[in-house]
Amino acid sequence: MSTIHFVGGEKGGVGKSVVSRLLSQYCLDNKMMYAGLDADQSHSTLSRFYPEYTQAIDLDHFESADRIMELAIEQDVQVVVDLPAQSERFLNHWMEENGVAEMCEEMNVRCVYWYIIDDGMDSAGLLKGFLQRHGGSMPCVVVKNMGRGLDFAPADHSIAQVQLPPGSELNILTLPVLHTATMRKIDELNFSFWGAEHFADASQPHLTLMERQRTRVWVKKAFAEFDQVLAYSAAAAPAPVEPAPVATAPVTAPAPQVPTPATQMPLINSRAAYVGVSYEAGAKASPSDTETADEPKSLYPFM
Repeated sequence: MSTIHFVGGEKGGVGKSVVSRLLSQYCLDNKMMYAGLDADQSHSTLSRFYPEYTQAIDLDHFESADRIMELAIEQDVQVVVDLPAQSERFLNHWMEENGVAEMCEEMNVRCVYWYIIDDGMDSAGLLKGFLQRHGGSMPCVVVKNMGRGLDFAPADHSIAQVQLPPGSELNILTLPVLHTATMRKIDELNFSFWGAEHFADASQPHLTLMERQRTRVWVKKAFAEFDQVLAYSAAAAPAPVEPAPVATAPVTAPAPQVPTPATQMPLINSRAAYVGVSYEAGAKASPSDTETADEPKSLYPFM
């Protein structure tokens, strides 16, 4: 079953794009069919950090927004849509005019709205209005971003005031905060969260050992929160089928040779962080900085 993840929230600056990036990384790490759609034309954050797997769309134009459904029905895929602030009316217009909810039910496509909030009164008020309008028609995930405040009592009060119809799906998650300087450095280096955790090429700018560790712990905590909602298996992708062996005449193998610098295989260019500068996957790193994890690859890249 395909799932469309709308990541939004009417208020700006609450961390919608951070959640979109984390959700994208979750899909990649768990080897899911994944596609990103960036509807935030003013920032284009998802396109910046995961360009191989992201297309830009414009909610103002039906022909562009239609790509959301087209991707979801092509095959089973997790579609992550990074929405801009104050986009609810445009998304509603597209969905209502095109009967998207009915189409999703007919095509067995699930929609989930991730509503990101800070601890402000205005964010709590906007959340209450959203849940009153859509809480009964679409599974909702309210994400309290601890990086944008610590006291979410106003939001809790707003949620308690909303009477959702029986059978409604509402999950409430807490996104832990990552050390501000570390997050800023990740953004300055244009790293995906996988790149931030693993890239340690001593010849290129990278996070320090402890910065990588902080990022690793934070991502692990965030993914544990996501597991409550997603609960997908890391083996979601089908295993590749190996071709049957073909009988051939025996061949005498040549004697093994020790490679010399002149005969060694060339390094393969790999975008270790998905974005920004292309790094050499085999570039020399100091022993203490060497990371051995393989870069996760989407099964549904656009580039």
